[in-house]
Amino acid sequence: MDIFKRADAFINLKMSHMSTSDRVQASRDAKEIILAINEIYKKSKDEELMDLMKQLTGKKQKIEKRLKGSPTR
Repeated sequence: MDIFKRADAFINLKMSHMSTSDRVQASRDAKEIILAINEIYKKSKDEELMDLMKQLTGKKQKIEKRLKGSPTR
């Protein structure tokens, strides 16, 4: 699958009703996509790629925040 199609699918991924294993897999997929786009970005320096990586990173951080859970007192 094309890396940009994977990125678009990840950005449009619904986060509701995800199991823990789904969240772990989504986080790993996001990391893989971000690293692949970063390799392309290093060569082209296209700002649109940077914006795409920022969107992916934001969604990945939300998923990882849910994985870690809320802190207890």
